Amino acid sequence: MPEKPIFGKYELGKLLGCGAFAKVYHARDINNGQSVAIKVINKTNISNKETLPDKHIEREITILRQLRHPYIVKLHEVLATKTKIYFVMEYVKGGELFTQISNKGKFNEDLSRKCFQQLISAVNYCHSRGIYHRDLKPENILLDENGDLKVSDFGLSATTDQIQSFDGLLHTVCGSPAYVAPEILTIKGYDGTKTDVWSCGIILYVMIAGYFPFYDQNLMLMRIPVSEMDVFRCQTDIISSFDINPATRITIEEIIRDPWFRKGLKFIKFTEDEENKDSLISNCLNAFDIISLSPGLDISGLFKSNNPMDDLERVVVEESPESVIEKVEEVAKKENFRLKKKKECGIEMKVQNGKLTMNLDVYRLTERLVVVEVQKIGGDADLYKHVWRNKLKPLILKIEDSDS
Repeated sequence: MPEKPIFGKYELGKLLGCGAFAKVYHARDINNGQSVAIKVINKTNISNKETLPDKHIEREITILRQLRHPYIVKLHEVLATKTKIYFVMEYVKGGELFTQISNKGKFNEDLSRKCFQQLISAVNYCHSRGIYHRDLKPENILLDENGDLKVSDFGLSATTDQIQSFDGLLHTVCGSPAYVAPEILTIKGYDGTKTDVWSCGIILYVMIAGYFPFYDQNLMLMRIPVSEMDVFRCQTDIISSFDINPATRITIEEIIRDPWFRKGLKFIKFTEDEENKDSLISNCLNAFDIISLSPGLDISGLFKSNNPMDDLERVVVEESPESVIEKVEEVAKKENFRLKKKKECGIEMKVQNGKLTMNLDVYRLTERLVVVEVQKIGGDADLYKHVWRNKLKPLILKIEDSDS
C-alpha cells in the first residue's frame, strides 16, 4: 500500500480483513483525525466478469449510498485510481459478531435479544427500500464500542429491479451455506424478504445456543438435513417460528409483535421526523448522489471505459415526482408503450414490441426541484433518442415552463 496519504486525505493503517477480491484497512482522515475503514478493490480482480462482475460493485455502491441507519455501516465516499477502487466507510471498532460469539461461546438471552432487535431493525429498513441483503451472517455483522450492531457487506444484495416479472421472485443462488434459506437451493425462485428473515433466525439461534442448528461444508449435502427438518428448536418460542416453509415462516411484522422480541425494546430515531419516517421520500439526493451526477465523476466510470453518455440524460424540473410520472404515463398510454412501475418514483418502459427498453427515474433535489434521469437499458439507440427527445423530454420541460 502507498506510504503517502491516499488522495492526500487518508493514511492507511493496519489490515483489518482480507477477502477474495478486497482488503479492508483501518485508516485515518488526516483533516480531522477521524478513524475510517477503507475497503480496497484491485481493478484487475473485477476485469474478469466470471469472478467479480463490474455490476456487482456498482450495485453495492448504489445500495450503500441509499442506506442511512444506525445499525448499518455507513459509506462515506468512493475514490478510485487507475488500478484500485477505495470504499471509505464507517470504522466499527468492536470487530465481527462472529468473533464475539467465538470468544464467549454463546450470548446470554438479554444480549442475544438486543442484537436481534437491532438486526431486525436494520433488515426491516432495507426491505422497506426494496433491498435484500442475501448474505446475513455473523461475519458480516460488526459490533461497535458500545456493543451496538452494524450490518455490513452488501456485495450479494439484490434490489427490486432484479425480481423476475414472470413470477415476482429472485433466482440467483447465493449466500453462505450455514445461513442460506432452503428455498434458495431450489430452481423455483425465492422471496428476498423471507430468505433474509431465515438468516436472521439462524443468527439468533447461534447467539443463544453457541452452535449451528445444522451445518455442512458441502452445499449440496446440506440440502438434505435442511429440507427434512420441520423447525429448529431453542429455549425461546420465537425460534420455532422460523419455518423451513417460506409460506408459513414468521414475518418481520410478526417478529416485531412477539412478546419475547419486544421485551426491553428501544425504539430508535434515525430521521428528523420519526412519526412520518415511513412517508418520507427515500429517493432524495444527498451530497454523494449530487456529486456522482457529474459525468466526470460518474461512478460507472470506475468500472467501464466505454459508457456513452448518449444513453443517459438528466434534466432538472420544478415539479413533484408524482406529477412527472403522471405525465410520462399519459404519453405511454397514448403511444402504447408498456410500463412497469418501480417501488420508488421510477418507470421501466418498453417500446414497440420490445425493440427498446429504457428507465426513467425521478429524484427529489430540493423541496421544489427534481432530477429526471432517463437511460437506455437495451435496444435501438435511434429509437431511444426519438422517444426521449421528441416524446418525453419536451413534455417534461413543458411542465417546468408552465410553472415558471
